[in-house]
Amino acid sequence: MNSLARNPITILVVSFFMMWLSAQIGIFFRKSQQTLEAAEQQDRDVIVAATLTLLGLIIGFTFSMAVSRYDQRKLYEEAEANAIGTEYVRADLLSATDAARVRTLLKDYLDQRILFYQTTDERALHQINTRTAQLQTELWSTVRTSGAAQPTPIFALAVSGMNDVLNSQGYTQAAWRNRIPTAAWALMVVMAICCNMLTGYGAHRAKGGPIRRVVLPLVLCIAFFLIADIDSPRKGIIHVVPQNLTSLAASLQGQ
Repeated sequence: MNSLARNPITILVVSFFMMWLSAQIGIFFRKSQQTLEAAEQQDRDVIVAATLTLLGLIIGFTFSMAVSRYDQRKLYEEAEANAIGTEYVRADLLSATDAARVRTLLKDYLDQRILFYQTTDERALHQINTRTAQLQTELWSTVRTSGAAQPTPIFALAVSGMNDVLNSQGYTQAAWRNRIPTAAWALMVVMAICCNMLTGYGAHRAKGGPIRRVVLPLVLCIAFFLIADIDSPRKGIIHVVPQNLTSLAASLQGQ
């Protein structure tokens, strides 16, 4: 389920087929039953309404989880840009040689962070993460060596700024791995299947039944697609655009 949720288009297609099939199963069971009495029909309508209400709440909570994670990824992108920009300025506190090296490394590091947000290929992402780790090692080694040579409060600012740069990347990685739990997806899918079976069971001989049996699966699969799209950082339509990092890169190139 977790790997399936990483591809919103697959979620859209598979969920519609599952919801439609569930409605057809409900119709099959309805055909084998006798005509329901008025009291039984009323009880069935109460169950259907309660189940649909519960499903709507679960979808709403899950959508809220996806949006909060999307907002978190945007905040960390902004934090990364601020940390890199601040450290680029604080490089003046180092010696001339170390300052030039740190700024060169930061520009390369910034390019890698932009690629991290833009790439959708897993192989390219692995290369980006490897290169990012190498640059982090070189940046920290340069700042640590310079700070150890002259351990003053002024140099401590440059070391602290580099620590913020490295921490912000770690926070971003954690936020991108923070996805909707598989248990939440499973609960939502099971509830949706039950709702479509109940709807199909009740819409067998009702006027407008075919429309009712198609509309609910369609609405649910669209809701699942939107949740999966927002929750998936690299697949689908909605992405975190590195606007702050790109703007910072443009300003540094101008310098």
